[in-house]
Amino acid sequence: MTKVAVLATVALGLWVGAGYAHAHGDDMHAEASKAAHGGQVQVAGANHFELVVAKTGKDADANPVVVYLTDGSGKKLPSAGASGTATLLTGKDKSMLTLSPDGDNRMKGMGSYASAPGMKAIVSITFPGKSAEQARFTPLAAPSDGHSDHKH
Repeated sequence: MTKVAVLATVALGLWVGAGYAHAHGDDMHAEASKAAHGGQVQVAGANHFELVVAKTGKDADANPVVVYLTDGSGKKLPSAGASGTATLLTGKDKSMLTLSPDGDNRMKGMGSYASAPGMKAIVSITFPGKSAEQARFTPLAAPSDGHSDHKH
């Protein structure tokens, strides 16, 4: 092979590898983040949200929802002055909860919802002076290994 062909092959390999790494970026980072409080962690902008919901109860009852806030390196983000909402979807039922600061890096709300494996949640948090950041969750789904839920 000529030098040009070798360089072109190396460049193509680097380009494809960079695309592969980028395609996995946020998902791998969120999966790699340990859920310190037993919830599910998702990336929201430059930050991480850990959603913790009640794990029992097939009937809609008053249950807490807690969201822990950290930056990309795991440092606690202060919740003072932040506001937020959590929308919980279970089957045809939809619950909207208001989240308020509840400790150093926690947002908490109470609402009537049933806990089911197919539950989905959308959490939106607005920090003082910033735009809202959103994350989507399947809080009661079995943990993923980061690769079995998608194809290459």
